[in-house]
Amino acid sequence: MKNTVIIIPTRLGAKRFPNKPLANIKDIPMIVHVLNRAKESQVGKVYIATPDEEIVSVIRKNGGQAILTKQKHHSGSDRVYEAYLNNLENKADLIINLQGDMPNIKPTSIIKLAELMRENQSDIGTLVSPIKNSSEINDSNVVKAQVEEELNNDMFIEVSDFFREKKDLDNKKIYHHIGIYAFTSDALKKYVKLPRSKLEIARNLEQMRAMENNMLVKTGLVNGTPLGVDTQEDLEKIKKEMIV
Repeated sequence: MKNTVIIIPTRLGAKRFPNKPLANIKDIPMIVHVLNRAKESQVGKVYIATPDEEIVSVIRKNGGQAILTKQKHHSGSDRVYEAYLNNLENKADLIINLQGDMPNIKPTSIIKLAELMRENQSDIGTLVSPIKNSSEINDSNVVKAQVEEELNNDMFIEVSDFFREKKDLDNKKIYHHIGIYAFTSDALKKYVKLPRSKLEIARNLEQMRAMENNMLVKTGLVNGTPLGVDTQEDLEKIKKEMIV
């Protein structure tokens, strides 16, 4: 069986930006933009995983499929697993967790990640892009990934660390991390059974749970850097950038 599904975890209760998924961009809710980009990739069926009936209603009105989950989860990947376990188990061997706050992610990036996971052995795969300017290095809102060699477009290599802030980065190979993960079905089942790790909590980065438990996480390079919407200011910025 070789089937891929994309599951987009999202909820209304984000502390920094409540009701963020339903914020309008060009008169379309942000989560619908993400849904549409995922559909355009055509790598597999797309589902929204959410605890909120309001989001379920919006998604279904816009031709999408939504799965209602319980309210509390430690991470988006835990919510993805609930949706997978209760609705899609044994129907897919590759599960892509696409964050619901990247309305301008390129469908080609999703395609590339799926292809890299199919062509290479890894528990988890993700994507990075080049750092655009030095201010990103010290910006705690920008998640960075560190690797051991310069990436080119054909590579898919192990990540040595993920972080928001870090000292002594001279001569290190640092990239802008993009909020998308591809799990094999076995890796996702293993991941959710692990307790939350120290660095996952300290850095507020769910991928550290996998890293601290010696799961293999690889990354590929893409050129575009989708803007993750975490604040009202981010929303205003992306409204100016996006063409619908």
